[in-house]
Formats: sequence, structure tokens, C-alpha cells
Amino acid sequence: MKRRTFLKRMIGGIISIFGIGSGTYYYAKEVEPKLLDIHHVTIQSPKIPASFDSYKILQFSDTHIGFHYSIDQLKELVLEINGLNPDLIAFTGDLVDHPQQFNWNSEIVSTLASMNAADGKYWIYGNHDHGGYGTDIVKQVFDEAGFQLLKNSHRLLNRNGDKIMLAGLDDIMLGQPDISAAIQSAEDYDFTILLVHEPDFADTVKDYEVDVQISGHSHGGQVQLPFVGYIYTPYLAEKYVEGRYQVGSKPLQLYVSRGIGTTRLPYRFFCKPEITVYELKKG
Repeated sequence: MKRRTFLKRMIGGIISIFGIGSGTYYYAKEVEPKLLDIHHVTIQSPKIPASFDSYKILQFSDTHIGFHYSIDQLKELVLEINGLNPDLIAFTGDLVDHPQQFNWNSEIVSTLASMNAADGKYWIYGNHDHGGYGTDIVKQVFDEAGFQLLKNSHRLLNRNGDKIMLAGLDDIMLGQPDISAAIQSAEDYDFTILLVHEPDFADTVKDYEVDVQISGHSHGGQVQLPFVGYIYTPYLAEKYVEGRYQVGSKPLQLYVSRGIGTTRLPYRFFCKPEITVYELKKG
């Protein structure tokens, strides 16, 4: 463990044990996890075709349904998403927290099915989706809800003859990711967006013909403290935690979402749940 990481965790532990009053604890457990930030991000590039100028991609991630996040809360999220009128919806992994323990029923399918986007709904596997024998049942739920899986594969989005590529990788930790398979195409395209659950994999993606990587997994650390920052982030979300990064010399544009739900501990502090609307701009 790096010294900086150790100090953060130690200071965070001390503050958590001795410094947080009951009001702060209540806020971190009962209030902030139910809030929602809606981030609007402009992605600008001369490679974006004119027909895709002002195109809107909405990302939501890491719902972790079943661990202090309910179907009723998902229904409220759907209303928020539909109200933003995106052209395309992308889910970047971890639908439920423990697939083997979750009470799967038609309600989760109908809720996901009620999300609307003109050019479709897409998803990729996260580590929790593969974990706990969830691989097949999570896919079945998304299939029935009208989402298309991008597992080392892509779709070419076409508007007036202009094309951009939306690609997705299998989960890095528990799947079998293959970037070359994901982005190979016999057709012409201008601009490539890659969905990857774990953000730190950007250090590999930067060497491929990818313009933008969109990720989740980190939860933004869930708990952030003033003057300290985040206390802990999971494996493969230790370097790139939230927001925008430029990776490599091209550079690759990386965007990391704090996600919706929580895992391990049901707290968020200075780290509100979020969804992101990416608007493409030619220029």
C-alpha cells in the first residue's frame, strides 16, 4: 500500500470513529445516497461527424440494486432519465449487488424496459454482474428489457450516412476483455466511444484507436473527506476515480462516473450519486 493511501485510510478511520456525530452519520447513510447529480459534459472533437453534433448519450452505472437501493428508487431514476430525452442510453455495469441472493422478478425487467432512447439502450458487464453466477440471468434481464449487450463488440451508429462507433468490453476483472475484437470493423467510421467498467484499464486502451472511454466502478470512493479526498476505491479504480482525465499522448479522453448505488457499506459523503449526459460537439 502506498504511503498516501495508508495515510488517507488512517485519517479517515480516525475521523469516522471519533469525529462524526449522529447527524453526519444519518446524512451519510439516509440522505446523500438518495440524492442525484445530473452532470452535463461536452465531448468536443473534429472527428465527430456533423450529423452527430449535439448528439446526447446518457450514462448510468453501478446501481447495485438489492444493497440499500430498491426497485422503487430505480423507477424514480427512470423518470429522471426519460425526462432528459437522450439519443442513446449506456449502462456501464453492476446492476445488482449479489446476483445469487437477489429476488429476480418481472418488475426489474419492466422498469428497465420503460427507459426510452431513440437510438437504443446498451450495456456492458461489471464485476458484480459476472460474480455470484449472475452472468446469464443479468443478460436475460437486459435482453427482455430491450438493452443490447456490448461484449467485446460494437455498433456503428448511423445518421445521414455519417457513422460513429459505440463499443464495449467484457468486464476486466471477471470476464475476457478483447479490445481488438471490440473495435474491429470492415466499415468506415470516424469517432469511437468505448464502454469499460473499470476505469484504470484506460492505461491499456490509450494504445488503441479509441477516442473516448466511459467507465464506472469507482463509486467516486463513496466517502470523501475535506482536505483528504476519497478514503478507498476498488481495484482497477485506484488511479482514475471520478470526472474527466486525459490519458496517453493522443490523448484518450476518459470519463468516470460515481455511479448510483453503494456496495460494501451503505454510505455516501461528499460523493453524491450521479448520471451523466454527454453531448457530442464537432469542433
